[in-house]
Amino acid sequence: MSEAIGKVAKKATAKSAAGDKPKRVVLAYSGGLDTSVILKWLQDEYQCEVVTFTADIGQGEEVEPARKKALAMGIKKEHIFIEDLREEFVRDFVFPMFRANTVYEGEYLLGTSIARPLIAKQLISIARKTGADAISHGATGKGNDQVRFELGAYALMPNVRIIAPWREWDLLSRDKLLAYADKHKIPVDFKKRKGQGAPYSMDANLLHISYEGGILEDPNFEPESSMWRITASPEKAPNKPEYIELDYLKGDIVAIDGKKLSPAKVLSELNRVGGKHGIGRLDMVENRYVGMKSRGCYETPGGTIMLRAHRAIESITMDREVLALKDDLMPRYGRMIYNGYWFSPERVLLQSLIDQSQASVNGRVKLKLYKGTVMCVGRESKTDSLFDQTISTFDDDGGAYNQADAGGFIKLNALRLRIAANKAANKAANKAANKTAAKSGTRKKK
Repeated sequence: MSEAIGKVAKKATAKSAAGDKPKRVVLAYSGGLDTSVILKWLQDEYQCEVVTFTADIGQGEEVEPARKKALAMGIKKEHIFIEDLREEFVRDFVFPMFRANTVYEGEYLLGTSIARPLIAKQLISIARKTGADAISHGATGKGNDQVRFELGAYALMPNVRIIAPWREWDLLSRDKLLAYADKHKIPVDFKKRKGQGAPYSMDANLLHISYEGGILEDPNFEPESSMWRITASPEKAPNKPEYIELDYLKGDIVAIDGKKLSPAKVLSELNRVGGKHGIGRLDMVENRYVGMKSRGCYETPGGTIMLRAHRAIESITMDREVLALKDDLMPRYGRMIYNGYWFSPERVLLQSLIDQSQASVNGRVKLKLYKGTVMCVGRESKTDSLFDQTISTFDDDGGAYNQADAGGFIKLNALRLRIAANKAANKAANKAANKTAAKSGTRKKK
């Protein structure tokens, strides 16, 4: 009996091993060195068919060359997906995030974080469309992106297989990657081969550009001015300020200077004008989800303008306690996005609350842009403003507000403070009396 069981176990093990390798894998593919090596590595290591997915989310580089590279590496024409996701990215991910005035650890506007759930969503969509049984990405085992890609994928396709080469292979340096590329005749950009590329890791999309690693790993090193790509140095920005007006509808910008624009075009224009005036640079040390600290530099000109303007329009259209509740919840919402929980039920629930709060966030904001700064110099809402000048004026309000009411209001709010102060005063008096009595040789009877 035991011998028969053993044979069955061996057959099951052999069958499992035979079926262990995926038949078709969808790879998030940029066409750069890392993902080109991954493409070949998947073909060799897993003997599987590879489907490539390249997303245009406004990174500012041509994505079509990725098609030519994929074809050269044996990918079928019908298995090469290049998609323009710029409008979806801003409309369905960036705008909802900014309705919450979201920042991570007080500064970071989550430019990389918010792009990952969209890429994960498309990876899964293409996997379903092509009948793939696995997806793959080029995120390392040290960073946040592996978590964001994979949490998003599992939320949308619970049983999908995920292959993360950086957690499996030993190609852990640029030299090893180049040697692998040479061995397998993978085309490599000349600058990359000669080490003339950027001395750090970059990620770009329509919301921002990030810079990490390399010479930036010393948190006490000031980046060279040449590092920044989309913002002028504030010192070299125009000496004359520029004014812009943003129209809001339900918390989203719908027009700039009276001209109606789509979400992606709104962000593009704000990037242009913000970058011109040196707005949106950030250098910070943040806490990664995996537990380590990481130094990153960011350029987010349009997002910086959006955050300031959105808070300005909310200031006159939103109830005080609703705004306070949003501010209380924002750090938690920001951590959800940073840590990859965009598709989690708690984020979806919180988003519903945030979106409902934006029903009255309608109007216009006027901003002054000057040498790296954004100042709100005007805000109005013809339909939803809660600002009542007849009540708030310092002039005669004609009885709109009874100033005498403030006395009782203040006294009631001070009640607990008065009780505590009286208690403290009584304790101090008793202590002084006991000290005096001790000096005279008698103690005060209680």
